[in-house]
Amino acid sequence: MNSTPQRILVVDDDPEIRKLLARYIESQGFRVLLAANCRELRDRLATNHIDLIVLDVMLPDGSGLDMCRDLRAQRSSVPIILLTALKEDVDRIIGLEIGADDYLGKPFNPRSSSRACARCCAAAPRPCRRRVRPSSIASRGSPPIRRHGASPIRKAATSS
Repeated sequence: MNSTPQRILVVDDDPEIRKLLARYIESQGFRVLLAANCRELRDRLATNHIDLIVLDVMLPDGSGLDMCRDLRAQRSSVPIILLTALKEDVDRIIGLEIGADDYLGKPFNPRSSSRACARCCAAAPRPCRRRVRPSSIASRGSPPIRRHGASPIRKAATSS
């Protein structure tokens, strides 16, 4: 059995949230890497093996939803937990439909974040995990995720 701690990449533009998550997740036995934006996320993926990504939805240089979708388009099986202050159920549904494994709303209890990390790491398909070529993650190439408008999910949610 491998005794190397699993590596979790925390991506959030708020330095206080990054520090809080890192401290708590490390106390649970995981190794934590940090990134403040999409560019740093791509850099960390290029230079490190990542077992899980905790990804803020709203980043200064792009959308966490777009990054999640791009990772899944590359057939990456790295578990992704979306982290966001957005409160609508439709936001959570969209995130899960594009490939996120779990969803944490802000504000959050650090204990729930470490439980979500442990749950996703335990469920990750080890043998079929595929490394992602960071250069293949679109920084602007994919059309952005539309949060509002003609989404069939939003129509169904509002017509009920």
